[in-house]
Amino acid sequence: MDTFWAVLAGLVPSVGVGLLFWFVMRKIMRADRNERAALELHDAEARMAAEKNSANDSAEAIKNA
Repeated sequence: MDTFWAVLAGLVPSVGVGLLFWFVMRKIMRADRNERAALELHDAEARMAAEKNSANDSAEAIKNA
């Protein structure tokens, strides 16, 4: 039984560090995914605003012609 506890004591730190690494990497990956989604949303809104401004400018140019 002493051998079991010795093996367990040797494995617990490695498993703990492995789990800690897994949680940190999981958090980093999720943060990156969320940031990319937010940037894509921001870019889409900027494109829509630019297209709207371009359409308004075109309509205004036609009126002034």
